[in-house]
Order: sequence, then structure tokens, then C-alpha cells
Amino acid sequence: MEKHYAVIGDPIEHSLSPWMHNAGYSASGVDAEYHRFCVKPSQLAEAVEGLCALGYSGWNVTIPHKEHIIPLLDILTPEARRAGAVNTVKIQEGKRIGHNTDGAGFVRSVEGDLQGFKGKNAVLLGAGGASKGIALALAERGMKVHILNRTLEKAEELVQAVERAGGTATSGEFASGDWLTEVDLLVQTTSVGLHDEPYPFSLEGISSGTLVVDIIVTPRETAFLKDAKKQGCRTQDGLDMLLYQGVLAWEFWLGGQAPVEEMRQALKKQLFQRMFYEG
Repeated sequence: MEKHYAVIGDPIEHSLSPWMHNAGYSASGVDAEYHRFCVKPSQLAEAVEGLCALGYSGWNVTIPHKEHIIPLLDILTPEARRAGAVNTVKIQEGKRIGHNTDGAGFVRSVEGDLQGFKGKNAVLLGAGGASKGIALALAERGMKVHILNRTLEKAEELVQAVERAGGTATSGEFASGDWLTEVDLLVQTTSVGLHDEPYPFSLEGISSGTLVVDIIVTPRETAFLKDAKKQGCRTQDGLDMLLYQGVLAWEFWLGGQAPVEEMRQALKKQLFQRMFYEG
């Protein structure tokens, strides 16, 4: 019997998840299909009820629903509870189970380039749903996390969540500052750059040894990453985080080991096609 999965968010037309997951199903001989749906904030409750009524086995959750979906769920995994955000939902025995694969997926995406976490400094730009999972995962591995957000109160709430989990975190204004010279890992977690708009502040003065990551996947090189390259930093786009959070979601839904390379190649192929046709 064919299973159905999806991703919901707004905007959603940029999402590459259907190609990644459908390639995984095909490679593994799984009878399933993955879709994407644009869901406005005012439609979230209705959309969740609709997915359940249509028999969906699970779905991914992206901007801006990762926090707002929580009251609509029955159970949260420890990862989702700690993060206060959900990016993956599974229907099991009629229950809606919320999970978060953002943090673990991000760690897998940077561990090779960062070469160790303990005692290093991470700065996260933004304090939304993705930032929560990432902040907790990095703090759990011994990094000191500094969170910058337009709304300082939201950054401070995330600091408290990290501290409750036994980590070390601080907050600050969403602007350049002294932190630029002391950061080992800089992560851009907001939606700024989806349309290749300029970033609100410059990275001038940042240490050239910093690994700079923008979790946006398209465009591959945002204005933020272009600025980081100009400063001599190593850079990484959001492709690997998308891949590994998707791999972990796949395994949460279906068990076993996801076909990572087939999923990676599907992402790269779709990105190349978009660059070709849009260029």
C-alpha cells in the first residue's frame, strides 16, 4: 500500500525535499510518494487535519510553522521538546508525533569541516525553529553558543533553553560586533537571502578561519555567503543540512538506513536543473 509524505511551509516553491525523498523511496523499493504544500499561517490547523484525513503517514515542517504546529500534535520526542520546535511529524497508531532532526542533521553536515566542537565558539543569526535545534545540538557537543536576533527577547528565551539543557549560551543584538573576531562557526538561520537580497550587516573583520554556513539552499550562494568569501572564510550552503535532516526524517518514518548517496545526487541534479533553466 502506497504511503504519502509531504513538506508544508510558506514559501514552499523553493523546496527540494520532494526530489530527495522520492529518490530515496525509489532506491530503497519503498512504495511511497512525497509532495509539497504551501500552507499559510492561518491555514495550519486546517492543513494538519487535512493531511491526517487524507491518510498521510508523516510530513516535514518548515518556515514559518515549526513552533506553531506544536499545540496541534499529540506527542513530542525529546529532541522536539528540548528545541521547542518540530520539523518532522509521524502518524503512528493515530497519534501525531513531533520530532526535530534539524540539530542532528546540521551537526552531520559540518562535523567534517569543523573538526571538533568542544570549547569552540558558535554564533547563530536568528532564533527561530531551525536555530533552536542547531543551538541545542551544538551546545550538547560542548560549543559556546551566542545567539543574535532582531527580537532580543526571543534570543534570550533560546539562551534559557540551552542553559536548561546544560549548555552555555549568550544573546546579543542582530548586528556586527566584537563577536566577529572570536567565532569558529557562524550560522545564518533566517530566511533573509531566499531572494538573494543583501544582508542587513557586513561580516567585515571576521576571522578568516571561521566556517560560515547559510542554511538556505537556493540560491546556492546568498549575499551573506558572498560576503563571507570576500573575508577569506570557508563557506557552506544549506545543501548538506537539508540532506541530513531529510535522511534522519526518512529513518524516523520508515526505520532502517536511508540511501544517503541517492538522495544527495537527486538534490544536486535538481539544483543543477534549476540553475540551468533559471540562468
